[in-house]
Order: sequence, then C-alpha cells, then structure tokens
Amino acid sequence: MGVRGLAWLAIISLVSAGQVYAEESSVEQAREALSKKEDDADSTKALEEVFQAAEQSYTLLKKGERTLTYGFDYSLTRDMAIQTVRTNQDSQGVPSYSVIGQSEAQHSFTNAFTFDYGVWDNLTFSVRLPLVAKYDTERDLDVYSIGDLSTSLRWQPWNSVRGRPVTTFYANLGFPTGESPYDININRDLSTGNGYYSLGLGANVSHVLDPVVLFGSLGYAYNAPIKDIDQVRGGRLLEEVYPGATFSLSMGFAYALSYDVSLATSYQMAHSLKPKFRFADVSGDGNEQTSAVMNFSLGLRTSPDRIVNVNAGFGLTEDSPDVLLGFSMPLDIKGLKAR
Repeated sequence: MGVRGLAWLAIISLVSAGQVYAEESSVEQAREALSKKEDDADSTKALEEVFQAAEQSYTLLKKGERTLTYGFDYSLTRDMAIQTVRTNQDSQGVPSYSVIGQSEAQHSFTNAFTFDYGVWDNLTFSVRLPLVAKYDTERDLDVYSIGDLSTSLRWQPWNSVRGRPVTTFYANLGFPTGESPYDININRDLSTGNGYYSLGLGANVSHVLDPVVLFGSLGYAYNAPIKDIDQVRGGRLLEEVYPGATFSLSMGFAYALSYDVSLATSYQMAHSLKPKFRFADVSGDGNEQTSAVMNFSLGLRTSPDRIVNVNAGFGLTEDSPDVLLGFSMPLDIKGLKAR
C-alpha cells in the first residue's frame, strides 16, 4: 500500500473515531439531562408546599422564618331573626303564639393579615388581624370595623418521617376586639365580632400519599362568659351570657395535578352547646347550633415562592353561611424574611 493509501486510511479512522466519540458524548449528555438533579422539583415536596399553602393551620416554619399572608373571604348568610313573640287568645280563652320576625341577608367581607413566626423548628407562633365590612341588604345596615384578633401556637412533637402521618397540636386565643353583638343597638347596628374571649385546643393530622395528601383535625374551644351587658332584647334587659363550648371537626384531601396546580376538598363542622342567657327577671337557655361547610380550593403556583389559593364553598345546615368565597396569597415585604 502506497503513501496515499495510508493517508486515506488514517483519515477514515479519525472520522470513525470522531463519530463514535460524538455518539458516546451525545448519550452521556442525554443521560445527564434525564437524571434528577439535587435542585429539581420533587413531587412530594411540591405537593406538601401547595397543601400547606391551602391549609395554613398545618404549616410549621423553620426557626427564625417569618411569613405574612393576606386572605380575603366573602360569606352570605340569610336568616330570619326573631323580634317578638305575640300571645293571642281565641274566643274560648285558649292562648296561641305567633312569632314576629325580621328577614336578614348579611354580606360579610373580611380582609385578614396573618403573621407567622418560627419560634423553633417545631413551634410556630401566629397572629391574625381581620378587617371586616358587613352589609345587611334587607334592613339597609352596614358596618366597617376590625374583627376579633386571634393568636395561636402550633407544635409538632415528633419529627416527620417519610411514609408516616404528621401530627401537630395547636392552641389559640381569641380576643373580643371587634364590635360585640352585646354592645350595639340590634335595631340599627351590626357586629363584627363574637364579644367574648375564647381558648381553643386541638390536633391536626396529615399524611402524604403522592400525589394525594389526606388531612383531618379535631378541636375544642372554651368560650368565656360575658357579664355587665345591660342590653334590651325582646323587651327584657339582658345582663349576662354564658356561651356554650364548641367542638370542631374537619377532614379532606389535596390532589396535585402538576407541580404548579393542585385541588383540595374539605368538610368542616362545628357544634356549639346551648348558651345560657340571664335577664334581669328571668334566665333561659338558647339552642344548640351545628355548622357544616363543604369547601373546594384551587392552588396555583405563580412563582417559585408564591402559591395563590382560590376557594369556594357552601353551607350544609341552617346555622351555616349559604355562600363562601375567598382567596389567599403570601405577601413579600422587604426585610420580613429571615437572613
């Protein structure tokens, strides 16, 4: 073989080697592109994030972390408020009673700001400040005022273990900072609060079964008595009210459609025991109340650090709001996040 033949053989060998190297390089690049990086999105982590954004009561922050969340809620409650009970007698002197009522249709708009602070990795402190606007379209009444301020502590006693439920305990304290229903003229004013202090205790449980999170909670609230009222109701002077204790239950699930979209459904129920009313000349008991609500929410990740939730719900009992609408989102304020 001549010199020219050897030269051609060398060229062909170099081209073949280059093709083999190029193919191996392409395979390595593809393998690297398909392999999971440390900073890639994790389905379980993403699901927990959207779940925690939708259910703030289950969220715990790391020590020193701070968050501020804005939430807007609308509710419509239609009811018939009893004004007086009229006693009538027929021709034979047999008494009969007729109830005179006033129709109510209250529209409530609540703008709430919730500040959360991580005391420890397993203990989070929260403060919620609601600003309430309420309209009664049947009686042409309105009010704009602060609602009842509340604080809470959420504690997770055991570390999270993959594949096992996560349990947190909570305690919250409510303050009667809103317009009390026992300090107003019920004929021309509306209230924005309960009028009493309350102390609540309970537990939350959540369990991740990718792509679903199951959650539930149980709670109990003690409502403190209200004294020195001096309010006229039904023609009698109301002096003291002893609100009944409240038991609460909730359950539901969240489902991740993708890393950026999730759906959640929950059932919430609260049962209040009979309150006691003490008038100047007589005492009596009120009725037990049971409120039950179905709620549906959609979580949308609008940025890596922001998840916006939109929810809609409806009441299932006479003591529940007829319509519920709302949304929540984190507020990014300079200097708020821990360094």
